[in-house]
Amino acid sequence: MYQIGDLVVYGSIGVCRVDGFSHPDSSSKLFYCLSPLYQTGVIHTPVESDKVPLRPVMAAETAEALLSQLPTIHVEIYKERTIQQLAQRYQAVLQTGDPLQLLSLSLSVQQKRRQAEAQNRRLGMVDERYGRQAERLLFGELAVALDMSIDDIPHLIFSRLNENA
Repeated sequence: MYQIGDLVVYGSIGVCRVDGFSHPDSSSKLFYCLSPLYQTGVIHTPVESDKVPLRPVMAAETAEALLSQLPTIHVEIYKERTIQQLAQRYQAVLQTGDPLQLLSLSLSVQQKRRQAEAQNRRLGMVDERYGRQAERLLFGELAVALDMSIDDIPHLIFSRLNENA
């Protein structure tokens, strides 16, 4: 069980602070009161629930280890027969909440963006939307883990990618 003040990653919302506990609507269940760090609002989620993943924010050492893998990550360009299949594939990656998969998805979308621009085309809306969501989740967690501003994370990733280029 998390304590007040703990930082957690909650599903597709991202990093949240545990602000307290409650029993909404006179329920016998205990709920966490979560405040997203990079969005507004308050989230009430059951302490005992498997529906939405809730995990601690990665440690700084884990974040550094993830970033050290950047030059070796194989970037797979996600292509599906239909837009719906592509959206489902992206959604499946987002639901894992796994930082390595989010990083891979983000790099994949960046690669697709470069390919589209080279052909004087725009990136598709599905790629754009899911790429932004993956970056928001990943960058938020990395920023907290490394005690940095979320705005500095793209530059950090870019510089780490180019260290061995």
